[in-house]
Amino acid sequence: MPRHLISLVFALVLLGQGVHAQQEERFFIQVEARTSLAGAQSSVRQFSQRLNNVNGFSLGGGWYGVAVGPYADRNEAEAFLGELMRSGAIPPDSYVETSRVYGRQFWPVGAQVDLDAPQDAQDTTAEAPQPEVQPSQDDAAPTDTAQAPATEEQPLTADDLAAALAEEEQPAPAEQQPAPAPEPQAAPEPAAPAIPEETPREARASEAELDREARDMLQIALQWAGFYEGRIDGAFGPGTRRSMAGWQEANGYEPTGILTSRQRAALLGQYNAVLDGMGMADRVDQRAGIVMQMPLGVVEFDRYEAPFAIYGSRTDLPAQVLLISQPGDRDTLNGLYEIMQTLEIVPVEGERRRDNAGFLLTGANSRIVSHTEVGLRDGEIKGFTLVWPANDEERRSRVLALMQDSYQRIPGVLDPATVSDDGQSVDLVSGLKVRTPKGNGSGFFVAPGGAVLTSADAVAQCERVTINGSYTAQVVARDASLGVALLRPEETLAPRRVAQFATGTQRLQSEVAVAGFSFGGVLTAPTLTFGTLEDTRGLSGEPQVKRLALSAMPGDAGGPVFDAGGSVMGMLLPRETDGGRQLPDQVNFAAKGEMILDFLRANGVTAGSQVSGGIMEPEDLTALATDMTVLVSCW
Repeated sequence: MPRHLISLVFALVLLGQGVHAQQEERFFIQVEARTSLAGAQSSVRQFSQRLNNVNGFSLGGGWYGVAVGPYADRNEAEAFLGELMRSGAIPPDSYVETSRVYGRQFWPVGAQVDLDAPQDAQDTTAEAPQPEVQPSQDDAAPTDTAQAPATEEQPLTADDLAAALAEEEQPAPAEQQPAPAPEPQAAPEPAAPAIPEETPREARASEAELDREARDMLQIALQWAGFYEGRIDGAFGPGTRRSMAGWQEANGYEPTGILTSRQRAALLGQYNAVLDGMGMADRVDQRAGIVMQMPLGVVEFDRYEAPFAIYGSRTDLPAQVLLISQPGDRDTLNGLYEIMQTLEIVPVEGERRRDNAGFLLTGANSRIVSHTEVGLRDGEIKGFTLVWPANDEERRSRVLALMQDSYQRIPGVLDPATVSDDGQSVDLVSGLKVRTPKGNGSGFFVAPGGAVLTSADAVAQCERVTINGSYTAQVVARDASLGVALLRPEETLAPRRVAQFATGTQRLQSEVAVAGFSFGGVLTAPTLTFGTLEDTRGLSGEPQVKRLALSAMPGDAGGPVFDAGGSVMGMLLPRETDGGRQLPDQVNFAAKGEMILDFLRANGVTAGSQVSGGIMEPEDLTALATDMTVLVSCW
């Protein structure tokens, strides 16, 4: 987390606290979390040098937080939060938190802010033994600051603190006893912090006090503002000085090339303004076993649908976060990789990368941008997905970077049996909507390499065509008059059976069968529909079609029409209305097999043929149709 030293003491005025403060919810500005008491004590001292009302609390689980407050009203706390973030006095991922997450107080020494407040019944942490919102390594989570219930831990004494700090290489300056807590009083209007202007010499002196992280942040902010193109190295050489002068001139300052404290605060305020309202805060999900920062200002916990903890949008910004957690091995990981790519929240266009340790999925379309990272370690598969609206790249990239930097595994993995009634549907996977095509039809293999014949209507106006939902195919040829189209998969396939077209004349009233995905892919195998051959021409004498008597469904169009011996005598065509006339349900038409053979040969496909004869048992015909018929989807 960036920490910026600013030569200024901000006056934060405590809000009024009535005599019944113990019964009221109170709020803090959470600015930092550390994994050791010594580190937290060092941080609290630094913040206390430039801010009033700085507190240190135990957060549980070996974490210690630094917070400013308390405030009796969330709106007032958020007002101060905005002022401090714009001025650069606190890290950009600071946030307002209720006091419920705080335990014992270790700073100021001897003080103990009253944190008693009722637990929010709507808090998603009710399902876990510990609060679900807690700070992560770098930044503490938003916390409400009412008084914490008494625990078995006792407040740290000055001797305790001295012992904890003895490990630091540089001993901290002697502690000063804090001033007595102010008497309850009415809260005055908050005054915006004022940073005194500096001369170039004073600016250079205050700049010299900046640590490496603060200097890096200034270069990052200058780069974001479009003035700096060099490396982020914390070295203020000629390139950085020129970029500082450029920023100064663009913002109405004298272009000295040395930013004053006020100018540094203004620059960082511009840089951090993009995160206003995001509410970046650490979330501890005990059930998923994941800690990370999330934009809790725009998403909130919805429900668990294994392997996901789903956080949906809480505002009009259509953002979504998934925490991914499940036990498993490499096979499970590979299965999840394939399943994730069927979801609506993972657009087709984007980077796909997978190895034995995990995978990365990105995707973008006109509506959303999606980013998924998943890793396998010690038999646990964990990761996250961020879904963000398109055309908001600046905020999305900043939010994603904070999520990536703060992501951490903790013990625990989501129970695979964790599901809800809302998540159970044929068009849902773990409560998430599966990406659905514009239309589905049928087709069948006509060559050993995987070439497929289908209806021309089935692949009209498609951005993408898939075979069996998994294999992308290209439309390589069409014949509008015959009503057929030829598909070639992008990767070579090895079908179990390919069509053998019937030669010779078929007998009228002979039995035929159509194989197709009648229900648009709801069933995983094709359905056979039986009927009879009524005529070798169309109703108006069309020579390229045969008339059938059978009850086909729209999803069957493009499927093979078999004779009794299993030879393919044609392809079922979609039903059409002729001049507004609706034909009887039993009337259907098939493109003639001999004309299909000519079409295939003209396009470089050598299809098989055989003399019709014999009668195939229904179960054998079903097996043949299953091996040959495919689902063709238009996306």
